[in-house]
Amino acid sequence: MPACDHPAHTASIPPARGLYRQRNGLKCARFNQLSRSLKIFRFEAGKLTKVTRNQKDVTMAEESLEDGILQENSGFFYRLHRPANLPGDWLFLQHGSGVDETTLLPLGRQIAPHAALVAVRGRIPQEGGFRWFTRITPTRFEQTSIRAEADAFAGFVDGIAKRHRFDLSRATFVGYSNGANLVSSVMLLHPGLIERAALLRPMPVLDEVPPADLSKARALIIAGAADLTYAPFAPVLAALLSSHGAKVETHTIASGHEIGDPDAEIVRQWLADPAVAVATSDR
Repeated sequence: MPACDHPAHTASIPPARGLYRQRNGLKCARFNQLSRSLKIFRFEAGKLTKVTRNQKDVTMAEESLEDGILQENSGFFYRLHRPANLPGDWLFLQHGSGVDETTLLPLGRQIAPHAALVAVRGRIPQEGGFRWFTRITPTRFEQTSIRAEADAFAGFVDGIAKRHRFDLSRATFVGYSNGANLVSSVMLLHPGLIERAALLRPMPVLDEVPPADLSKARALIIAGAADLTYAPFAPVLAALLSSHGAKVETHTIASGHEIGDPDAEIVRQWLADPAVAVATSDR
């Protein structure tokens, strides 16, 4: 079987442990032609190659063969992991700086074992990986880059919902660090698009925030008590989102900037029953 860039099925994704910087093992899988032209990519001899698939009258079961393949929509690369029973819940995963879309897959599967996962790659190269917008210092960011990438990501989300035929009201966005900052920026710049967001180790990054009605939005913020650089910004972001009408719940856990099992547990409980998570808690 020829070499290809196709990770193992989601069932083989290991439980989350510590920092999500590990790479999952890669294995090949053959796939059939799909019912419409899709931009699907694989790596061959170190080069990214587009694979075009065209065939009529293909079932949804066959479409699930897209799982794990690197795809592109609206300028963003992403991987889709979708369970066979399609319960209707979707998790968008936005990674931190200097890694790629695969790093949050274990966390996503811990949070929602039966949800479809959309693991997205940031478009700004950094240290062999990627980030979501340009950084000036660890706590200062290029404002034009934030707005351009937030606008592009909003278009991507709308396009993905249409391509894969799902209801965005059933989607939750889980962002870590720089990925969380992208999600909160999209919430403020494109109100109504993101209704549920779990923000891990975030901070506010917009210098100027336009009027935004977030009355339909819920946000969960998880800070690390030992995260000396970013934890002080968590209450500021919570206040900012709340001031625009969002229902915000915050947690501070015994952690640094790294994320792991406690984060997955809190997000899972928050999604299962919003009443379980209190406004502010220390763990």
